Amino acid sequence: MRAIWKGAISFGLVSIPVKVVSAIGSEHSVKFHQMHQSDQGRVRYRKVCELDGEELSQGDIVRGYTASDGRVAVVTDDDLSELPLPTARTIEVHGFLAADDVDPLRLGKPYYLSPDTSGAKPYVLMREALRRSEKAAVAKLAMRGHETLALVRVQDDVLVLHQLYWPDEVNSTEGVAPTERVRVTDAELDMADTLIGALGSADLEEFHDEYQAAVEELVTAKLEGAEPSAEPESAEDRGGGKVIDLMAALRQSVEAAQGSRKAPRSEPSSKPSAKDADAKKTVSKRAAAKTASSRSSGAKKSTSTSGGSGSGSAKKTAAKSTAKGSGSSTAKSTAKSTAKSTAGSSGRKGAKSASKAPARGAAKKTG
Repeated sequence: MRAIWKGAISFGLVSIPVKVVSAIGSEHSVKFHQMHQSDQGRVRYRKVCELDGEELSQGDIVRGYTASDGRVAVVTDDDLSELPLPTARTIEVHGFLAADDVDPLRLGKPYYLSPDTSGAKPYVLMREALRRSEKAAVAKLAMRGHETLALVRVQDDVLVLHQLYWPDEVNSTEGVAPTERVRVTDAELDMADTLIGALGSADLEEFHDEYQAAVEELVTAKLEGAEPSAEPESAEDRGGGKVIDLMAALRQSVEAAQGSRKAPRSEPSSKPSAKDADAKKTVSKRAAAKTASSRSSGAKKSTSTSGGSGSGSAKKTAAKSTAKGSGSSTAKSTAKSTAKSTAGSSGRKGAKSASKAPARGAAKKTG
């Protein structure tokens, strides 16, 4: 990179030869020319003396200062270079402070400081001293026709110089803030906090210049004879007009931010779909069939192991006692109640044990 200034950092009695190079490359811009509309001829600016109309070259032009009484003082480059300024070729360090203590409004254009001939050792010394102390140096230097205040700090392994605006160059904030009385509620602040959280943190590396891309697309379309793309929606179309309900606007902003950060997830429906209903019916049928099968199996097993207990045994005993014409009313009553009990609760273990003893007793008594 081409050096735009050469000199030295004056760090106490330590002198560090450095070169100043721009830290900012070519800024985003599409270069346009001024042209004559009728024939597209280029429009040039010519430097013409207003007294005699003569067109001048750069070598014919000097700096001049006109006093209030009309007198003129001509100042040349040699005059400026010979000014008795200690900062003419020196970045003079005057003190140190924490970089965070500098108001961002004061920060101007940044430059990289590169070590010049034989300046590597003192350069690294100052860099590491600033890094370890977590400080930045406040300095002054004369560059490009004026003296400027500057901040020297560490960025990676490089010393960076920021031009600082003088205190009287920064305008006051008086009259800028709203003058009417405005009350913000806690609910609105809470919703604003939610919006901040929904938008999330910003990564400066993810941003790109959409305006430059749109201008380049427009120029390309015109060069190829194509129609420019449709106009983007206006702020009013996007809902960026007058805010009537602040809470509603905040709520909509939160919903939009949450929707853009993650894919919307479908909410569970309160009504089951037809597919889900069919699946539930199938499961219910299978469960019912399984239950009936287990009951039937339990009843058969109970009949075979008890030797006539259960509904079949009870009916058989009752029929036998009727055919013989003997048996007390107690046996008949017991047999009937046993048959009802076992028929209504076959397959259940409690019913089995309840019917087993009375049925046997009845059989013995009738025999």
